[in-house]
Amino acid sequence: MINLTRLWTGQAQPADHLRYGHGHQAPGAARERKPIVVWNITRTCNLRCVHCYSDSMAARYPGELEWEQMQSVVADLAAYKIPSLLLSGGEPTIHPRFLDLVNLASDAGLKLTISTNGTLITPEKAAALKAAQVAYVGISLDGIGAVHDEFRGKKGAFEAAVRGFRNCHDVGQKTGLRLTLTRHNVQNIDAILDFIEQEEIQRVCFYHLVPAGRGGKMQLLDAVESRRAIDTLIAKVEDWNQRGQTREVLTVTQPADGAYLLVRMRRENHPHLAQAEQLLGWNGGGANSSGRGIANIDTQGNVHPDQFWQDVILGNVKKTPFSSIWDGQYEPSSAVLEEIRSLGALSSAERKVRMHGRCGGCRWFDRCGGGFRTRAAFANVDYFGSDPGCYLSDEEIAPQLTEALSSEKG
Repeated sequence: MINLTRLWTGQAQPADHLRYGHGHQAPGAARERKPIVVWNITRTCNLRCVHCYSDSMAARYPGELEWEQMQSVVADLAAYKIPSLLLSGGEPTIHPRFLDLVNLASDAGLKLTISTNGTLITPEKAAALKAAQVAYVGISLDGIGAVHDEFRGKKGAFEAAVRGFRNCHDVGQKTGLRLTLTRHNVQNIDAILDFIEQEEIQRVCFYHLVPAGRGGKMQLLDAVESRRAIDTLIAKVEDWNQRGQTREVLTVTQPADGAYLLVRMRRENHPHLAQAEQLLGWNGGGANSSGRGIANIDTQGNVHPDQFWQDVILGNVKKTPFSSIWDGQYEPSSAVLEEIRSLGALSSAERKVRMHGRCGGCRWFDRCGGGFRTRAAFANVDYFGSDPGCYLSDEEIAPQLTEALSSEKG
């Protein structure tokens, strides 16, 4: 994740210790982080979203974890001391033991986040989530009104999601908005930002499209569209900051946003440039993300480097504890994880040998890590290709650009 609020305004944010090595309980290095675990507890969903990476629908899927197996997973994750557990789906609130799982995880001391379409959050369910001390409820919204309904495949989905937001707010439950940037909704960003302010939503995550599941049929934004979207978000972050509104604005699945931020900050002589460079350098971008800082357990118990990279299976929690799989104590996970994680440990010279395409010669690699490795793997059929979602120009990634800008600054 790239926290635009933190990097552009310098405001401290809740997860600075994990993302940037600042604050209490910060690990010594990004490579030492335990992963945030995204757990898809069911594939069943009441909607049929056009970008869904799990290709979910209103159906029952065999092979999902039994309650006893889910209890074992929670106990293992708590003992392993992961920093956060995100319950997702399908639609997680549909699971018949959803609230039982929420309470179990909370009682075990896990920091809990819910990723939901929001349509099934009743006042009673919102109150139960608040009582369980859920850190925040992330509700997906991909447009306003009919745009969202079309995206979600169901008329009335927008109004139901708004009710979900408001039911959470009525009981004081923190909410976040999640949106996937596509050509379907990129022109809707201003209206969505207005909605966020109007509804007093405290946290917003803009995902760059990863072509997985039904999302594989959708086109990535082109460079102009991506830059315009990020510029719009930066302008709104600055506006909110000037008006004293503290709100987390993050982008997800595109570490190149950090590199673009630095390009802009250098050209504009931004006062927080040095700090942003240091924070992004500690983070390492995609080199320390999938397979290291993020993990996924799917509905069948399979463990993946992230929730999109479903064709890489590291093990299964029905047979082996997640902690053992992640620590490489189980084959075939150890060899695959070593390969994925090696990118973050390469020297500049080694990286030039392993990486190919634009990422291999990019000046910002130490801060971007080669973009989102999963999308790069999809496009290149290996771990070390370039991310096709990168929107920086050839001039912006060339070594001489940074050298020239550093010279101008001096």
